Amino acid sequence: MASLSDIVNYTNVLLRIREIGDWENALNGLQIENSGCVTKIGASVDASTRVLAASAKQNVDLVIVHHGLFWPGLQPVTGVLRRQLALAFENNIALYSVHLPLDLHPELGNNAQLAAALGLKSNQPFFEEKGQLIGVKARASLPRDELDRKLQKALSGPVKAFMFGPKKAGTIGIITGGAGSEIYRVAQEGIDTFITGEAPHWAAVAAAELGMNLLLGGHYATEVFGVKALAAHLSKRFKIPWAFIDCPTGM
Repeated sequence: MASLSDIVNYTNVLLRIREIGDWENALNGLQIENSGCVTKIGASVDASTRVLAASAKQNVDLVIVHHGLFWPGLQPVTGVLRRQLALAFENNIALYSVHLPLDLHPELGNNAQLAAALGLKSNQPFFEEKGQLIGVKARASLPRDELDRKLQKALSGPVKAFMFGPKKAGTIGIITGGAGSEIYRVAQEGIDTFITGEAPHWAAVAAAELGMNLLLGGHYATEVFGVKALAAHLSKRFKIPWAFIDCPTGM
């Protein structure tokens, strides 16, 4: 058993929650508190009824997510939100959400973790958003087809690949999630092979125009890494078990 306040305070400092800019509705940090004790941590990508119900079944009393409850903004406590809060309260579940501070963390972050899974080294931060660099880039000399295979293995699933760049990837940029709409800004930073989760239709056209390789691994699949790494780190630090609550969206 561990103290919820100890875990929250430690995590806030570890991820620099108060220093890193984000979208207002991300509401990084503790979104729901429980009675104050934690016996098991759950990690999931999204806060949802499915995740909270699965957490209750697995006796999880602290859920760490990448996308919290309040992305739609200010709303009345009715319908879906009421159901989600009721699940949390009835099952003594605390909810901690962390978005950009987890994306960009140099060790536990989604981008750093995916780069490591691909065997990329000497990664450097790149791509500014909300006042900080959120992605990673790496120099490489890796056949693009081999990179595609490595990515499929790392994600345990299919990848949509638009191969309009060099046959050997030279500078690989990684921004997990939904960064495909930023392809023009990414190209300006010298990236010839761009890995992200999802993109609008026109990004495939842009990849051809820019002469870039664009690999889309899925928004959900590219963002399981950070919450898993953070939960494992906290589990070791506070000596409590953790579990991954897998609720894929198909996106």
